Amino acid sequence: MINHNFPVLLVEDNKHDVFFVRRAWQVNRITNPLFVVPHGQACLDYLRHAGDYADPEKYPRPGIIMMDIRMPIMDGIECLQQIRADPTLKLIPVIMLTTSKEDADRLRSYQIGCNTFIQKPVDFEKLAEAVRAIHIYWTLSELP
Repeated sequence: MINHNFPVLLVEDNKHDVFFVRRAWQVNRITNPLFVVPHGQACLDYLRHAGDYADPEKYPRPGIIMMDIRMPIMDGIECLQQIRADPTLKLIPVIMLTTSKEDADRLRSYQIGCNTFIQKPVDFEKLAEAVRAIHIYWTLSELP
């Protein structure tokens, strides 16, 4: 049986964007637990239960990762490369949720293996709708 209440990991350095994604979670009544890390290296630490994220009970494996591209320390593209290169992580669906309008970012993300690339809407209502669409799509999909 598929668990539709899987954890979701948001990889986002902008505190305002984190606030709005959390608010969209509430507005859409999404019950999936949302975990947040501030950059790609923290994402990898979370996924590998390293450093501050060593406790797998406290930091469960996500069913989906939503990741920004432009972040300090390690950007989303490099993090995605490392996720796809790791046999224990490569099947986790990754959604690039970013303000980037660069065609090169979209193309590179898909070449590396992102499942979906969504340009993050600036307007809250449109962001809430995008989050709702992501939630509906991925809860209807059979996640690995």
